[in-house]
Amino acid sequence: MTKGDVIAMIAEKADLTKAAAERALNAFLDAVQEALVQEGKLTLTGFGTFEVAQRAARKGRNPRTGEEIEIPACKVVKFRPGKILKDAIK
Repeated sequence: MTKGDVIAMIAEKADLTKAAAERALNAFLDAVQEALVQEGKLTLTGFGTFEVAQRAARKGRNPRTGEEIEIPACKVVKFRPGKILKDAIK
């Protein structure tokens, strides 16, 4: 599924134009990004929790040469699904 597919689905379910649905989706994505940057955690009750976590530096291997390389520490976003989402997927 692509972003365009999601926009079409939102437009259909919310009885919006595709342009309005795209603006709504982009506003939602911007709000999620802003919340994670500012607070490091976003909980959407029933859907799940997005959380910023620190990944430690580690050693890796270049698959072409087999040479060992150092992968630097970085921040990543983790997602834990909520009960409603878990039940819907079952």
